[in-house]
Amino acid sequence: MSATATAIPSSAATTSAIEQLLGADAKSLLSHVAKVDRKLLHLPGPDFVERIFAPTDRNPQVLRNLQWMFGTGRLANTGYLSILPVDQGIEHSAGASFAKNPIYFDGENIVKLAIEGGCNAVATTFGVLGSVSRKYAHRIPFLVKVNHNELLTYPNQAKQIMFGTVREAWNLGAAAVGATIYFGSDDAGREIVEIAEKFEEAHSLGMATVLWCYLRNSAFKKDGKDYHVAADLTGQANHLGVTIQADIIKQKLPELNGGYTALNTGNSSYGKLDKRMYTDLATDHPIDLCRYQVLNCYCGRAGLINSGGASGENDFAEAVKTAVINKRAGGMGLISGRKAFQRPMAEGVKLLHSIQDVYLNRDVTVA
Repeated sequence: MSATATAIPSSAATTSAIEQLLGADAKSLLSHVAKVDRKLLHLPGPDFVERIFAPTDRNPQVLRNLQWMFGTGRLANTGYLSILPVDQGIEHSAGASFAKNPIYFDGENIVKLAIEGGCNAVATTFGVLGSVSRKYAHRIPFLVKVNHNELLTYPNQAKQIMFGTVREAWNLGAAAVGATIYFGSDDAGREIVEIAEKFEEAHSLGMATVLWCYLRNSAFKKDGKDYHVAADLTGQANHLGVTIQADIIKQKLPELNGGYTALNTGNSSYGKLDKRMYTDLATDHPIDLCRYQVLNCYCGRAGLINSGGASGENDFAEAVKTAVINKRAGGMGLISGRKAFQRPMAEGVKLLHSIQDVYLNRDVTVA
């Protein structure tokens, strides 16, 4: 397997800024030696599309759109991705998402933020991209989110439904389609079958595919711990996502491990596990937990991009920390939305650049 790394000139100033934002975690995150050797991984690099995707069954149009994404923005031709995702107007309600910064009720500002922020692509809804398609489809790769949890049914339910067609995404100039599957939910079986079919159609039309591999089941919260962000359960969700031919996997950064063991208590039986998952393939270190996610993406053949999470008081530090963990684990980048758009645009641009600087810095190596 190839372990090609990106050759980017080192910047001492940027390294110092990264260390400052990491604070007390700097030494642990920047010097950690991973439990699983990086030699097992297919790492991001300038030749990623040719090295990893060209030998696959993806057609030339898919390869072209993947290369367009990898060749756009401040991370162009590094093999890393910085994507702005703004589907929260549906997923979290428009009022709750945009009240902090009402300019984003107008979807054109979402696209402008992605461009000004130097992103590889903008991920948002049919409505947003359709409303400005002719103005921007040639300027930045569109990633159309084709399904959503509409959040207005009472009581709220965890159920992803299609909001448009793959053909519609192709017609408005999309380079890729994105979808969410709630693995572990009562609706997971239907969603897996539906999105597998949609991804096959997207590939046939020449678009890349990105899957939000999220877990959703109230039973995953147990004894005060939230196993929706457990490395073992999210890793298996990733593995299922790559199996239905997602080119890129979006996943939350793992915060703990042992989801299978926690759910297999008493007389219950859930899933399958091997204790070596926890001893030989991971430790409690965040980089090792994230590397287990990468392993489940066919050792990096499908790129792992972690989400940036909700906005808060320490957004810059948290975003940089997530980027460092993802990069050092062998991931492909970050897909950060709320931290960027729930603040003035100039600050949102600065935050996106701070994330990208991690991937542009040669001193931040793959562990």
